[in-house]
Amino acid sequence: MKFITVYLDSHPLSLVSQRPNKSQEADACQVWLDGLLARGVRVVIPAIADYEVRRELVRSGNTTGVARLTALRNRLAFLPVSQEALERAADLWADGRNTGRATADPHALDGDAILSAQVLTDREEISLVTVATINVKHIVRYVGVTLFFRENCTLSSASLLPLCGN
Repeated sequence: MKFITVYLDSHPLSLVSQRPNKSQEADACQVWLDGLLARGVRVVIPAIADYEVRRELVRSGNTTGVARLTALRNRLAFLPVSQEALERAADLWADGRNTGRATADPHALDGDAILSAQVLTDREEISLVTVATINVKHIVRYVGVTLFFRENCTLSSASLLPLCGN
């Protein structure tokens, strides 16, 4: 079965997991997410994005935020990091370094390469893949199809899936 899948990078994930009425941007992104789900779009939280959002919530002692993130992870599809994805991420990381297009510091874990590898290893049955991110420059070189947010949670380029109802 082929279907549309949107993978959430850490920025949009942090927005849709915020409490209602915290900001207009977060509320707009929640409306966008609800619209995707109502249309039957598969929305996925990659483990690396969950980690990036969760670590800051834990660091700041925001237990309510951690609970909201966990509830969202239980509501949406969750994509653990597989060994296949880690091996693919290592290939992406090395290719970026060898071609002068690195996406992170040489000593950094490089969440963009891991997220991209998670998407690439999960997309066998998917007809349309998108990654919702503000970091399009890094993700698009690996995945190809990327939605990205402006500050007000609207689309900054043409796409098949409008963000936040725009």
